Amino acid sequence: MSIYLDNAATSYPKPEQVYQAVLHAMRDIGASPGRGGYRRSLEASRIVFQAREALATLFSIPDSSRIIFTHNATGALNLALQGVLKTGDHVITTSMEHNSVVRPLQALIRHGVAVTTVAAGADGMVDPVAIRCAVRPETRMIAVSHISNVCGAVQPLEQLAAIAHEAGALFLVDAAQSAGYRNIDVGRIGIDLLAAPGHKGLLGPSGTGFLYAAPHVALTPLMQGGTGSHSTLETQPLSMPEGFEAGTLNLPGIAGLKAGVDFILERGIDAICRHEQALIQQAEALLSQIPGLTIYGPRDPICRGAVLSFTVAGVDPSILAVELDHGFDIAVRSGLHCAPQAHRTLGTLPSGTVRVSPGWSTTGEEIAFFSDAVVQCLAKITSA
Repeated sequence: MSIYLDNAATSYPKPEQVYQAVLHAMRDIGASPGRGGYRRSLEASRIVFQAREALATLFSIPDSSRIIFTHNATGALNLALQGVLKTGDHVITTSMEHNSVVRPLQALIRHGVAVTTVAAGADGMVDPVAIRCAVRPETRMIAVSHISNVCGAVQPLEQLAAIAHEAGALFLVDAAQSAGYRNIDVGRIGIDLLAAPGHKGLLGPSGTGFLYAAPHVALTPLMQGGTGSHSTLETQPLSMPEGFEAGTLNLPGIAGLKAGVDFILERGIDAICRHEQALIQQAEALLSQIPGLTIYGPRDPICRGAVLSFTVAGVDPSILAVELDHGFDIAVRSGLHCAPQAHRTLGTLPSGTVRVSPGWSTTGEEIAFFSDAVVQCLAKITSA
């Protein structure tokens, strides 16, 4: 039995329709979107438009032209941060952020942007009162991860959005671990900027992602080049979305992303959420019986996404992950998960954790097999 439990990094397997959409774009279309008036190019453009519309439906975005395709969530976050913030601005973020937020902010500090990092609690949850206390007159943005990629802590987006808007600031959400798993209504929540990858919960191929920017958000492009429109201009146009998508788009990837989003819309995001939550609760119940094992993150299932991190006293997480892989063909993630500040908050530096993240196709039988395999691996490690 081969078991894949690293969907927080990249979802696998994809629905069959995703593979077929990628092949169709490559074999049957081949042309670039927006780069010609012939039928193949127009068909490519139609697929890109339909992908934007599918994403707009999933996230309740009124105008799909406000969706900018990127290579991943990292590209989207860089555009949101570097394309908005200027010298003298102040940003509030949290200690649970991924390096895709931390590192661009560190670069911006060198250009005169001030950053306040609000510490989360030991369970990874951020207190909105602490965020409010960090607000300054020059606060331009509050940037938070919806769900922690380390411990699954779900942050209270609506409360944080209200604080941002009361301060006249923008609210940026990193939805890397929630897009495709939790219902996100950008208008109801009050999200000004939403960044998400295509290859995780949205079930699309690698090399895909997007940034949603609300109509009142003024962005500056980070890349200049061909857009397929405004070709007489020697400067980069600011038209949405083409002005922010310089160069040829990843048509096979976007076609696959559309198919993944269509699958989610057909199955129902609430059903997917319930399925993955049930698997996490099952894993937690089984793993909690193991002596010396510590699970990190909120205890309340409502406050945890489809991510579970744990350590075992006296056992290096990387050794346990290798034993699970080599001995049982089970794929899990170990280490710091590109979020060292989060591990410092949780108290799991320097070795990190073992992270388990089921997906839409994971079964309860696989979780039971995994939990039993952990017991057997620990017996082998501790007896060596």
